[in-house]
Amino acid sequence: MRLEDLNWMDVESYLQQDDRLMLILGACEQHGYLSLLTDVRIPLALADAASERTGVLVAPPLNFGVSPYFLAYPGTISLRSSTLIQVVEDLVRSVYRQGFKRLLVLNGHGGNDGARNVLVELANELPQLKVGWYAWWQSHSVAAVAEKYELKPAHANWLEAFSFVQVAELPRGSKTPPSYQGLPNAEQMRQFYGDGSFGGLYSTRPEIMQELFDAALTDVLHLLQFD
Repeated sequence: MRLEDLNWMDVESYLQQDDRLMLILGACEQHGYLSLLTDVRIPLALADAASERTGVLVAPPLNFGVSPYFLAYPGTISLRSSTLIQVVEDLVRSVYRQGFKRLLVLNGHGGNDGARNVLVELANELPQLKVGWYAWWQSHSVAAVAEKYELKPAHANWLEAFSFVQVAELPRGSKTPPSYQGLPNAEQMRQFYGDGSFGGLYSTRPEIMQELFDAALTDVLHLLQFD
């Protein structure tokens, strides 16, 4: 159940029964042959699936994140770290004022990790606020699936190649990861990574991807209990 499908009166009625809300943090950035909104579509799919089972509301996703290292790839739209932190704070304060006290942030992009600190600060400041954070690709459950099939996770490789983010035919086989030292700028990143994949297999079997998704969904359902 998404906020976009409700009116304000529906939300007011919801808040009489539940104070939970899922917030999606994503990015608009290159993902090789996958959608530029891969980091939005994956956590949003998890949120929708969790909402179907629990009835917890899903807020509209934040489609832009911190991606300065990919700006040499057309289509990447990046926020400054300070901007993201301010936006996240504003979002939390807005919904908290209305009565949402338990927030699960589903983050789809590693560049957004800086927002975690402001969430802790807000939890210290706002009475009754409880915040959960879930970055699906970093979970032990997802790592266990990768290890089970001896697959190496990486940006824009098989790990993110769910059917709902594929917008072009994927190359066959795998890519050798490049090696570099230091902190590359956007132009160097494009030189190093070429098509944008960080290496490894471009795709794997659909049943493995379903097992991966199910593992992440189980995590989300657990976190929504706010134990």
